[in-house]
Amino acid sequence: MANLLTARRGRLGWDWTDWAAHLYLVLGTLIMFGPVLWLVLSSVKSESGLQAFPPTLLPYEQASVDVPSRGGVLKQFTVTAGAHQGERLAEVRKMGLQSQLVDPAQPDKLIRVRLEDRTPVMRLHAAWENFTELFSQFSFGRIVWNSLFITVVATLITLLLNSMAAFALSKYTFSGRDPVFLLMLATLMIPPTIVLVPNYLIASQLGLTDSPWGVIWPAVATPTGVFLLRQYMLTLPDELIEAARMDNASEWRIYWRIVLPLSAPALAVLAIFSVMWRWNEFLWPMVVLTRSESFTLPLALNSFQGELTTQWHYLLAMTVLTLLPVTAIFVVLQKHIAQGIASAGVK
Repeated sequence: MANLLTARRGRLGWDWTDWAAHLYLVLGTLIMFGPVLWLVLSSVKSESGLQAFPPTLLPYEQASVDVPSRGGVLKQFTVTAGAHQGERLAEVRKMGLQSQLVDPAQPDKLIRVRLEDRTPVMRLHAAWENFTELFSQFSFGRIVWNSLFITVVATLITLLLNSMAAFALSKYTFSGRDPVFLLMLATLMIPPTIVLVPNYLIASQLGLTDSPWGVIWPAVATPTGVFLLRQYMLTLPDELIEAARMDNASEWRIYWRIVLPLSAPALAVLAIFSVMWRWNEFLWPMVVLTRSESFTLPLALNSFQGELTTQWHYLLAMTVLTLLPVTAIFVVLQKHIAQGIASAGVK
């Protein structure tokens, strides 16, 4: 990485292409990670800090002081003009165009200052309580477990079913194989909202509503996964499978002990896709799950948004927590992405 950043095309110094390349990398980094950085920093801002204008990148909030004789905690301001210029006072109330302030050391004396003659005192403060208070808002542990269970189980079943279908479509020769594969790919052109009602009616008849299995089963067989794995398995040598058959290996043993291990890069790519699909899925769980005890994290995020007010500090904190598992999965499996996608022929 160090050699890449310090490499120069110009022999005697910086060439204009070096400047262009580094500018491109910097802009690309800001565009890709800037919103994520803003989200993380905003998640530790207090509710008042999020509403401050102009907005700030770092978690600043207005400083306050406890004045018991004046009703408790009061916001602090710095006087910018007049006899009390430069003093840090606490605001009791605003009346018209004036602000009534007090010195915390002498709270009995009211000081009147024009609104434009005082500025708020800001301090750097990370509101970690945004994360800890999530557990008191609802059954956060239960909701995390629901999302983890649905994501892990659905991903495992997706890998199993899609790999079995891809193995049959890539290594077996039978009548109608290509039409079946094309018909499977054609289902990608069907919008999910069209099959939403039929899927719900089937789930309702099977008694899968308000159950994590009602979220898992309708989406475990994906045409995208079958296509990706089939294209990768086509690159596996048929001679290897024929040799296993000559050694009296069963078809299941060939699939489980030979094909699956050799397809690990493509399986890793499909696993990442499946985790992102299941973890972030919102529409189908919203339809099939009605009880709050069965909610997943995206549905719980939606509960912070009301008709009149939105609890942005909790919403942003929970969004950060929602991103962590997907990021961890990507970091663990990212080395297989380039190899798996390139081998599967997916652009």
